[in-house]
Amino acid sequence: MGIKVAVVGATGQVGREILRTLAERAFPAAEVAALSPGRGGGQEVSYGEEQVLRVRGLEGHDFRDTDLVFFAAGEAASAAEAQRAAEAGAMVIDLSPRFRLEPDVPLVVPEANAATLTRARKRRIVACPSALAATVAVALKPLHAIGKARRAVITGFHAVAGAGKEAMDELWAQTRGVYVNEAPPAEQFPKTIAFNLIPQVGDIGDDGYTTEERGAAAELRKLIDPDLAAIVTSVRVPVFIGDAASVTVAFDRPVEEKQAWAALREAPGIILLDRREEAGYVTPSEVAGEDAVYVSRLRRDLTVPHGLAFWCVTDTLRKGAALNAVQVAEELVRLKLVE
Repeated sequence: MGIKVAVVGATGQVGREILRTLAERAFPAAEVAALSPGRGGGQEVSYGEEQVLRVRGLEGHDFRDTDLVFFAAGEAASAAEAQRAAEAGAMVIDLSPRFRLEPDVPLVVPEANAATLTRARKRRIVACPSALAATVAVALKPLHAIGKARRAVITGFHAVAGAGKEAMDELWAQTRGVYVNEAPPAEQFPKTIAFNLIPQVGDIGDDGYTTEERGAAAELRKLIDPDLAAIVTSVRVPVFIGDAASVTVAFDRPVEEKQAWAALREAPGIILLDRREEAGYVTPSEVAGEDAVYVSRLRRDLTVPHGLAFWCVTDTLRKGAALNAVQVAEELVRLKLVE
């Protein structure tokens, strides 16, 4: 006997990555249903190297015979259907912003706070954080354990993959167009993304912060510590896959560099690659297809009594989305919250 799984948004980039990751990690699935909202039904998607799944429509799908559902079709689909799936008895893992900040829904990065999954028994919904919050949480949690982080200043560098396939196509078309003097206009982003940086991810509010910036700061408080003060600046960059963050953290007690290096080396999900020499760090283009969060450029922040700064990078679609969701599913199975 195995677990009956459904993936909502199976035709999208993240949905396809979830299917790929489930197969790669040999998740104990007895059946896998590929679902899509709207007109996605009828298409075919791959599951593993040999199996092809026909995509079915989400609306009206009967979840009573489903044990575990991944929602990777955006906030509207999660808002409309996730609660229905949970009430039918399935455990829901949602990758949209819809449930991230609800107090009775655990927001989980397994390397940082897997223990909170036991709270999922009530509503049967688990939320996954944004790629930026997941990346920073993995890197910050082991440092917080030895120094208690009080304030974090974070600049996130967001790859276009986080905005979907059309956004990736736009970067490609604009980049190509620059060389033939026919660059297409911006449609997926507020301004041209090719050879440019756009300091806006999400909608800008009256307070000057974007939805992504406010969300990531709040998610980190839920993932790391409710007393953590975080200010986030999110920048869209002309990179296809690979999110990065520059992080400066103030702790409430001294954290020596050697302590920090040791903690990061021992922490799950992290690869510390930090040589104080030319090219002794990791960049976004080097992490595509990789599972780990890479940490580099660790150094003292000389402007505060107990401060450190570091750089971290991960694959947008894997640890930033699909891999984290599958790791959550594995923890749910381990805890016997899904059987």
